[in-house]
Amino acid sequence: MPRPPDDIHTFRQLVLDHYAQHSRDLPWRHTHDAYAILVSEVMLQQTQVVRVVPKYQSFVAAFPTLGALAAAPTSEVLSAWQGLGYNRRALALQRSCQIIETDHGGVVPGSVAKLRELPGIGTATAAAVCVYAYDRPLPFIETNIRSAFIHFFFQECTSVSDAELLPLVVLALDTENPRDWYYALMDYGAWIKTAGPNPSRRSRHHAAQSPFAGSRREARGAILRALLEAGPRGIVLDALRAGPRLRDREESEVKSILDQLADEGFLLQEGQNYRIA
Repeated sequence: MPRPPDDIHTFRQLVLDHYAQHSRDLPWRHTHDAYAILVSEVMLQQTQVVRVVPKYQSFVAAFPTLGALAAAPTSEVLSAWQGLGYNRRALALQRSCQIIETDHGGVVPGSVAKLRELPGIGTATAAAVCVYAYDRPLPFIETNIRSAFIHFFFQECTSVSDAELLPLVVLALDTENPRDWYYALMDYGAWIKTAGPNPSRRSRHHAAQSPFAGSRREARGAILRALLEAGPRGIVLDALRAGPRLRDREESEVKSILDQLADEGFLLQEGQNYRIA
């Protein structure tokens, strides 16, 4: 049986006590700039904090404003993104910035509904941007939040749904200082996952990620790196497959990925030649 909601005060105090002693010093926590926070939240989708920190710093240095990212060549954006994986996020982020420039006067929207209209922005990312950039007291759930609540309130339960967690998230929310509360909650949830079995595995929404080595994701990354290295001249399929990263891949797989990347807007095909769009 889950613990009763009456324990919400005990839970809040536990989280805040942990934060007072073990808060993480992360670069995006030092700004209210909505663009910088949008960048960090998109990068943190499906990527660990330790990998995001250096990339976030170099990315924001390369594109310090929303307008700079919106106007940048795609090849430069993808080059700056290399190492984070899930490269379609980079294109979605740049496209979002272009839409914000044209439709919102260059100002990142402060509502979940408007943010969700942007490519690659889901409910949790939209709410997080509103919380961290605009101090909006909005409830949302992501992996660390999920871990924190399951660990405390559902210790003996499996297949816990987000619908069961959301009322507790609302009860625990600090409406006067939501930004710091969520920082504390994130840090506690992240710590819980290192202190024992990951509570998120008992979530109904947990999905184990498939191995990266040998995967189609690995091949996609290798193809993009080869195209970025080739520069504006591009590269033909045979030369692409002859490289050390792809020589063990079937031609049909490489061609399929190239077609997919072209459909997604990453690259252009000119006869047998491929290059970054």
